[in-house]
Amino acid sequence: MSVARRLAYAAAAALAIGAAACGWFWYAVGGDRSHPAGSTLVVIDRGSTFSQAAQRLAAAGVIQHVFAFRILARFLGVEGDVLAGEYRFPARVTQREVLQAITTVGAQAASWVTIPEGFTAAQIAARLQSEGIGSASGFLQNFMHQRLVIDGAQTQSLEGFLFPSTYLVPLGAAPSEVAAMLTAEFYRELPADAATRARRLRVTVPQAVTIASLVEREAKREADRPRIAEVIYNRLRLRMPLQIDATIEYALPRYKSVLSFSDLQVRSPYNTYVHAGLPPTPIANPGRRSLEAALHPSKGDDLYYVYCGSGAHVFAKTLAEHQANVARCLR
Repeated sequence: MSVARRLAYAAAAALAIGAAACGWFWYAVGGDRSHPAGSTLVVIDRGSTFSQAAQRLAAAGVIQHVFAFRILARFLGVEGDVLAGEYRFPARVTQREVLQAITTVGAQAASWVTIPEGFTAAQIAARLQSEGIGSASGFLQNFMHQRLVIDGAQTQSLEGFLFPSTYLVPLGAAPSEVAAMLTAEFYRELPADAATRARRLRVTVPQAVTIASLVEREAKREADRPRIAEVIYNRLRLRMPLQIDATIEYALPRYKSVLSFSDLQVRSPYNTYVHAGLPPTPIANPGRRSLEAALHPSKGDDLYYVYCGSGAHVFAKTLAEHQANVARCLR
């Protein structure tokens, strides 16, 4: 057989193999409907790479050919578009349909939602709406009208008891379902000795959560949390107004990073410059560290603090010492 004929046979064989491979590939990703065998729920964790997502789908029996699935994603340029969340796949879908589901907004059955420490109920409601869970107004109305009973004391709303964390929230979940999810986490994270510690500090658990919310909004570094709690308890004991700027920020209709002297006169029960004692409710939803600080404050006689830059507050026992700190820190 001549060299030319051999080359022709080799070329033909290569073409046939290539055509067979292409045929297999397109069937594997667009024609094969053998998987999954039935309706299947899959959760793709936050931060998952495309490879990790593909392995999770294969382990759940949703896709059969991981290699072909990854090649298709690379061909379509969507390897970086995988969306974390919960997906429910019907029986017998193609791998192309699966790929579209995990890279298309709105295809999830549930979405991961992160609630940062210090968010208010209004901010949580807005975050839930932005993640496509439901209406912010519906969530906020539910949050502000539900009540809990904690160690025999009733809360005025859920403000302060919607625990900051990351949740897998079903799309379209009712506000009551989401509230139950967040408050259940609060109960899990509330320190076991909360009731005992609160009684020793002469407050109820809801009042301790209010103090934790003040700490959450005021503190900028870990070491300052128990010291700010100490100042709050000392002022409460002496019946001094707390004079905490974060309560003014909560009372204002819109957030302001810099308060004016007129802001300090706002007519609100949350104005701790005008009203002595704690505000009526928490002003934010505190995390575990602030709850711990509110239940385990530092021991000392500090009555004042001022922010001094670089994340640190400085503390004082007397007004004269505080005024010197203010002059030094704000110059």
